Amino acid sequence: MSRRLIESITGEYSRYKALGEGAFAQVEDADLSKDLGEEANSIAVIVWHLAGNLKSRFTDFRTADGEKPWRNREEEFATRIVTRQEVLGTWEQGWTALLAALSELTDDELSETVTIRKQPLTIDQALLRSLAHASYHVGQIVHIAKMLRGAEWRSLSIPRGASDAYNRSPGSETPDRHVAAMRERLT
Repeated sequence: MSRRLIESITGEYSRYKALGEGAFAQVEDADLSKDLGEEANSIAVIVWHLAGNLKSRFTDFRTADGEKPWRNREEEFATRIVTRQEVLGTWEQGWTALLAALSELTDDELSETVTIRKQPLTIDQALLRSLAHASYHVGQIVHIAKMLRGAEWRSLSIPRGASDAYNRSPGSETPDRHVAAMRERLT
């Protein structure tokens, strides 16, 4: 049984998980809950929402509807003042549910059906939808962190002025290498 596509999808999820963690590492504890305006979400709110979504979608992924009755989506968007440990713990809960579900899949199962909000989707459709959702929210987290850090921000991708050097190492585009290079820049 092949896992080539599943491993590629897992790699991309892992890349976005690491990007979020790279953003968290660059902000002060208080910035995680910082209120950015009436219609804006703090990093903590986005974490609660993304973790809630991942836990709901990927707990009993193949046997229960992805919108669990225990999920309170509206509460995920409540303003909250939380510690870094609470943010990281909540973040990890969502990703743990996702990665556990992915570890049990093979490429042969991608055309099987799961249900989200009573809507049948093939597993590949559900994964692509979820990956797009996760990358959207991680992008928001990175943007907020970058705005809060200003000139002190350390790039999580190709730093300004480094495109030519990056393009001379085409193998650095894999998720594992990207994550390793990002972590090296942050240390």
